[in-house]
This record gives sequence, structure tokens and C-alpha cells, in this order.
Amino acid sequence: MIAVSLKKLPHAEQSAHAHSMLAECLESFGVSYVRGVTPMSYGKLGKPALAERPDLHFNLSHAEGVTACIVSDSECGIDCECVRPCRMRVAKRAFSPQENARLENAEGEERDMLFFRIWTLKEAYVKALGTGISYPMNSVTIMPEGEGIFSDAEGWHFAQYIINGRAIVSVCESKPIPQTVTYIDICGERVLL
Repeated sequence: MIAVSLKKLPHAEQSAHAHSMLAECLESFGVSYVRGVTPMSYGKLGKPALAERPDLHFNLSHAEGVTACIVSDSECGIDCECVRPCRMRVAKRAFSPQENARLENAEGEERDMLFFRIWTLKEAYVKALGTGISYPMNSVTIMPEGEGIFSDAEGWHFAQYIINGRAIVSVCESKPIPQTVTYIDICGERVLL
């Protein structure tokens, strides 16, 4: 299950909003979740998991103007961003040679969009691994290719959603991703998909 919210919230409220989305998603799996109360376990590098439901995996992400949540029966990661000017210095350090070559061939708004499409895919991947950005991100290539996603990350599957032409949500799972976004909350109005 994937949920996305496009509510504009103050930075201090974003995490609480992400956890309320998680509670709503987990309810669909028969799990009552209360942040700070529900028993959690943690991976070697701190990735949280439900202590009493090891069969369920989740991940949260939030950025200015967008919040995303995934709950799955397989290892998963999710990342979201709204498109803004790309950061070429970050790309030089974190992107593979193939990703950088593709980015250098793009211009203007196309380059900005491509940067965040690649960045969110890579972030979703390292979050699924449970390593975060300590993983050498430039050692793997993950990028949009036509209607799909090209990746040399063996055993991982990717999906990407572009909402309103500006919010990018990328998902990585250890099994094929059959699901689509379950709902989008746009400024308090729920749109079921």
C-alpha cells in the first residue's frame, strides 16, 4: 500500500503527518499503530520495523510539499521530493557515470526533473536496503527509461509516480511492485486511486 499527501505543512509537522499516514495504512493490515507506543525493532543501521509484525515492512518520506508512506509484505523503501533546481555537485558525487552522462545531456526543467527522478529512485533503494546514504550511491545505476525504470540493482524492483507534474514519489521493493498509489491527499481533499 502506498499513500501520498501533497499537503503543505510546516517542517515541524511533516514527521507527525507521515506517521499519521502510516497509522492509516497499517490499519488496513489490522495493525493499530501509535507513534512512540507501538513496539518497534531496529535493523543494524537503525531501520525501524514493527516488533510484533515482522511480516510487514514500511518506510516513510517527506519533503517540502509532499509526504509518502509504503507498507508491504516485502522489504521496501520510498522517497519523495518536489522538483526544484538540480544540484549538479550532488549528482557528481552520488550518481553513477551513466546517470551523470544522461543528466549532462538534459537542460533546464528537463534536467531538474531528471535529477530528482534519479535521486528519489536511489534514495528509495538505500532506504529499502536499510543503509541510508552510507551506501556508495554512485556504485549502482537506477534511472527512468521510457515508461519503466532501468536498474543494475539485482533483485530489486522500482516504480515511480509523478504527481501534478512536480511531486516525485519513488518506490523500491524486493519483489515486483503490483500496487499503485492508494490515495493522494491534496490540500486536505482525499483522491482515491
